[in-house]
Amino acid sequence: MSNETDATIEMYGADWCGDCKRAKAALDRFGAPYHWHDIEQEDGAADKAVSISGQKHIPVVQFSDGSFQVEPSANDLQAKLVELGQLAK
Repeated sequence: MSNETDATIEMYGADWCGDCKRAKAALDRFGAPYHWHDIEQEDGAADKAVSISGQKHIPVVQFSDGSFQVEPSANDLQAKLVELGQLAK
């Protein structure tokens, strides 16, 4: 999806990253808009991901409330979207 105009989620990762692909697929499946930041292509994206999470693991998914998840499972993402009211239970 990656609908940047309505994005409330910022995701930092890389195209070769399996966990990133799974997180993107889960957000697409849940219909959650997000803005994708490729840490290898976008200047400053890798540093921003580290500044958010304090670590170099990806993906880093930052939500509208300022919270973030690192290497989240689909269940983790779903639970957070429900908590934020962006997804029905």
